[in-house]
Amino acid sequence: MANRILITPSILAADLGHLQEEIDSVADHADWIQIDVMDGHFVPNLSFGAPVIKCLKTKLPIDVHLMVTNPADRIDEFLAAGAKHITFHAEAVEDTKSRKALLEAIRKGGATAGIALNPETPVNVIDDVVADVDLVLIMSVHPGFSGQKFLPDVLEKVRALRSQFPKLMIQMDGGIDATTAKQCRDAGANNLVAGNAIFSSADRAAAISSLRGS
Repeated sequence: MANRILITPSILAADLGHLQEEIDSVADHADWIQIDVMDGHFVPNLSFGAPVIKCLKTKLPIDVHLMVTNPADRIDEFLAAGAKHITFHAEAVEDTKSRKALLEAIRKGGATAGIALNPETPVNVIDDVVADVDLVLIMSVHPGFSGQKFLPDVLEKVRALRSQFPKLMIQMDGGIDATTAKQCRDAGANNLVAGNAIFSSADRAAAISSLRGS
């Protein structure tokens, strides 16, 4: 799995007035589609809820990134809406018992379970569950807004994780373009989330191919 690069377009950067058409434009080229869920508390912005997912028609697996203070209270609604992958933040769920219970609840609902780290959060914060998760998301910007500049210091966290867990899915999100994607791939990331680099391009297939390094 470590050698296969998945590309996950984030609809946060799509034309929301034509959201279904935007998703259709990447369906034959991308691997997943990401829905960023923001509550205005964990991050200073609001975004999509479960009703948006229910309205989408796509063959791509839906990857839900929960940037919320109370992820345990939100899991059921996104599972019911069809999420195939759900990731919550380590900073929002700090104790081991709660983290493991949340991972179990996500998997019991039929989705894979991931945990995310903000740029300033060290990898050892998730030592208690890293061997149990399906995915670790390394944020390469501060979460909450699209279009931020990539923070290269986080690549060291990717290298550390990859050296310890050769088969782990490591997702990166934030400031991903053709240049930074190569840095991410070289560090060991194998799932790249991109918004502007894809949805601002007239040729979505070429944009995705460049991120994949093919």
